[in-house]
Amino acid sequence: MRSAILEKGESYFTYMNKIFNAIEDKQLKYNWLITNCECYPTDKNINELFSKEYIWISGKQLTEIISKEDFQFVWGVFSGFSKDITFEQVLKYDLPFADGYEDFLVKNIDIQHPLAEVEIVAWDSSLTLLISKDDNLVEKFRRNLPLSEDLSELNTRNNM
Repeated sequence: MRSAILEKGESYFTYMNKIFNAIEDKQLKYNWLITNCECYPTDKNINELFSKEYIWISGKQLTEIISKEDFQFVWGVFSGFSKDITFEQVLKYDLPFADGYEDFLVKNIDIQHPLAEVEIVAWDSSLTLLISKDDNLVEKFRRNLPLSEDLSELNTRNNM
């Protein structure tokens, strides 16, 4: 499991179009559970969608929404699931959250939802986290966002 943090070089965090570009559109291969979301899109329908407790959406649908309006996510946890995982299976577990979740600060970071393959976290407009079972996804993120860092290494240095 690899992880990355982007907290430098941006005026504002988290714009998903930039994140999708960084992971080279691999979001399309997942279904997404979006939770703990705070954002302010101008489109009324999009705003209504993201004001719900949680959203279950395909990578294609999410990409279409972000292509229509690339708004900032202040808070949010985007949990990506293999397309063979059903929504019913996902809801058997607690919903992931960002604000107050302390396990982002440990050396051995894990994805909150046990069935998820990837997790993207918008943290209080000040940083973006990526945690993935697919090391190549984290490598793409790090390569395309060169000011990002390895989150586990950063946590190890900060906890010494």
